[in-house]
Amino acid sequence: MKAVIIGAGMGGMSAAIALRQIGIETHVYERVSENKPVGAAISVWSNGVLCLNHLGLEQQTAELGGIVDSMSYIDGHTGDTMCRFSMQPLIDEVGQRPYPIARAELQQMLMDAYGMDAINFGMKMVAVENSAGGDRAVATFADGTTVSADLIIGADGANSITREYVLGGPVERRYAGYVNFNGLVDVDEEISPASEWTTYVGDGKRASVMPVAGGRFYFFFDVVEPQGLPYEKGSAREVLRHHFAGWAPGVQKLIDTLDPDTTNRVEILDLDPFDTWVKGRVAVLGDAAHNTTPDIGQGGCSAMEDAVALQWAFQDHPDDVHAALASYQTARTERAGDLVLRARKRCDVTHAKDPQATARWYDELRKETGDNIIRGIVGNIMGGPLTPISPG
Repeated sequence: MKAVIIGAGMGGMSAAIALRQIGIETHVYERVSENKPVGAAISVWSNGVLCLNHLGLEQQTAELGGIVDSMSYIDGHTGDTMCRFSMQPLIDEVGQRPYPIARAELQQMLMDAYGMDAINFGMKMVAVENSAGGDRAVATFADGTTVSADLIIGADGANSITREYVLGGPVERRYAGYVNFNGLVDVDEEISPASEWTTYVGDGKRASVMPVAGGRFYFFFDVVEPQGLPYEKGSAREVLRHHFAGWAPGVQKLIDTLDPDTTNRVEILDLDPFDTWVKGRVAVLGDAAHNTTPDIGQGGCSAMEDAVALQWAFQDHPDDVHAALASYQTARTERAGDLVLRARKRCDVTHAKDPQATARWYDELRKETGDNIIRGIVGNIMGGPLTPISPG
């Protein structure tokens, strides 16, 4: 059996490795000519780490992951600690430590595990379809070449061409109402303890840091502003000084420390969940299937879950592409859609869509022991192929 994967992002590479593990011939096509991930890092929660472990990457993942021993929320204006708690109860409950990982390094790990030479770079897909007889799936690329296979997996991102084919037309993504600035800085205890995920909150905005390997913090700032505002690359420091004027010293130190030229600015969008992921021998995976906001850190993890579920579907139906893809769709649509809506709900509270609800959340944080937050995170983690048992 031959599978073509469109897209060499986290989802695509995870799927390629997962299918190859069970003896399926895989071919990966990627539109860009080199590895340039969008965003500085990713929170790989325990369900995502378990997927990477399943793909044979346990040691490499642990080496790239930052150690988060505690989590805290800080009043952005006063600098007072609202709550601080250990992550150990979460690790004990789900049996796996989560890892924040620099995105480029995670991407490179997956590519190296698959084989860089086996990835077809600079191949932009412009069309995908099932053959007239329905016995093959065919992808067409911008250079005019075509490739056919027993199945095509479209892991071609938030603006997926594969999704348009599967659904019969384009769907419009929803602007989530905020812009995320992110990057990497050296660990600095004036900003946050070295092994803590620290989040400063206030006015529906966030400034946050978490450790990744190599003595670095992954940082992000969330700013509520209209979509489509002009932005000059390299002006992040000035923009953030404006939005976070008067905030706590740790936030000011972070703004002073970041490199404006390598700080990313991303308008955050998501997509209403949908249940049709398969059309004939063509299926979507990852952001193409469930584009989500980063508010619960499950976008990449969900893509990795897709890859494991796809592998299991073909293990169960090794000689029947249609049955396997139907099984994959059944296994994933409800779970992935639920995570999209959970992230959307958290996004709205975090970013003051209803200011009173956000004020109540701040009040709750000041009384938080960690139990409620960990319960919520565990609720997000549980329910995937490798974390099937719902928490009690």
